[in-house]
Amino acid sequence: MNDQKIKRADFLDRTLKQLRSTWSDVSRNIRGGDQVIHFNPNLSDEDLGRLHDLIERCLEAPSGEVSARALAARIGQSYMSLSRAGRERFLILLATDFCVDEDDIRVAARAYTKCKVPELLPKLRRELRTQLDAPRIRLLTQFNALPDGVKFLVDLREELISLNTEKNPRLLGLTSDLKWLLSSWFDIGFLKLEQLTWDSPAALLEKLIEYEAVHEIASWDDLKNRLDTDRRLFSFFHPSMPGEPLIFVQVALVNGLADNIHVLLDPTAPILDAREADTAIFYSISNAQRGLVGISLGNHLIKQVVASLKQELPHLKKFSTLSPIPGFMAWLDAQLDTTGLTAFNDREKKTLEGLARKLGLDPKLRSFMGVPGWYKNPEIAGALEAPLKRLCAYYLNLKREGGVNVVNSVAHFHLSNGAVIARLNWHGNTSDKGIARSAGIMVNYLYDLDSIDQNSEAYSHTGEVAMAHAVKVSVEKLTKEIPLRDLVAPSRKKA
Repeated sequence: MNDQKIKRADFLDRTLKQLRSTWSDVSRNIRGGDQVIHFNPNLSDEDLGRLHDLIERCLEAPSGEVSARALAARIGQSYMSLSRAGRERFLILLATDFCVDEDDIRVAARAYTKCKVPELLPKLRRELRTQLDAPRIRLLTQFNALPDGVKFLVDLREELISLNTEKNPRLLGLTSDLKWLLSSWFDIGFLKLEQLTWDSPAALLEKLIEYEAVHEIASWDDLKNRLDTDRRLFSFFHPSMPGEPLIFVQVALVNGLADNIHVLLDPTAPILDAREADTAIFYSISNAQRGLVGISLGNHLIKQVVASLKQELPHLKKFSTLSPIPGFMAWLDAQLDTTGLTAFNDREKKTLEGLARKLGLDPKLRSFMGVPGWYKNPEIAGALEAPLKRLCAYYLNLKREGGVNVVNSVAHFHLSNGAVIARLNWHGNTSDKGIARSAGIMVNYLYDLDSIDQNSEAYSHTGEVAMAHAVKVSVEKLTKEIPLRDLVAPSRKKA
């Protein structure tokens, strides 16, 4: 587990502890509620049986009554008192013992399909619908009614995601149920867009530092720089989670398309008068709640932020991102292993051969990129810039096997929203992470307000990728030599 995952896990544990305190008073509302039930942290077999009985009591209680909510609070407290191993056993119990009964579904379906009396059909439909909903959904809905219950369920789904349903297929049904519930509760109509500033509550700003996933916020001074007068930060909030950002975007107000993240984040850079900027650069979009992964929020966020910026600064002409390209180097590395891929024209090959002799290297791409600090060497970097940018443009167009979506998840997100791949930027991010993931290349996804709907529809229906002319030329040049279908990367899962 890397440092970021450890940090995230510790933060989740702190959130659970806070919720335990919040729910302690709720559970006392039940008769005998002061008799706390203690479970072994790893949830022994005996405790698993006691927990099963407690869940059944909650499901049998009339929905919406104080006793049902108090029992749900006690169950939630029990979950939060467990170790990670114990919580996994809890979730497997919920997934396996409180799922749908397939036989009851077949009986209800048979009764409905064979019914000849129209007046009985509404009742039979209700009965069928009841059988199709797993009993655990009633418990999850009870959690929703508790203080901070929505946040509890979001964190619960984060834990489910971390358990990996491919390794725990028994959890698939529970994961699906929870995603369905959260999708309905986090409909765009319930969300509120807010601009955050240096004057926002300190506890909220602290969470921004914690949740930032693209470009780590190193300190409070760093955060203050990102909230200066030529910067904007917007986030979505849910009324049931008022102090919790859901997804947030950081914006830099500049002139022209930004091509380098280090310049944008430089605290010593001159502050631009926002009224003189002509371009808004979205340089970081972070999902603050891992439990909401797969629930579409980002596309609505970008469109609302654009509308807000246009209202505040009507002179802005362009809206673009400066985005990372995670997965490019993993893909390229696999191609070099499996196909001996080359992207060099005759002139470039001749240059590399001469440089290889000079440096005592094998004249292959891998050899040059294996030189420590290669991207700082003017000769090596100069020789590799054009071919690597062509390969990167090519990679951004690769489709998932059998589908229309591109392999790269960041590209898919922006193309789905109607953006155009406008430009690839050499040395856009020369941090260790930027070099390791994308050879330091970053990309501008341009949001042309006149064409985003058309672009989004074309990509969603046919997989057509909107590109600037220069990017398109790069892709077409390589595609003539190596068809895209021949390079659906073996490493596509890494991308």
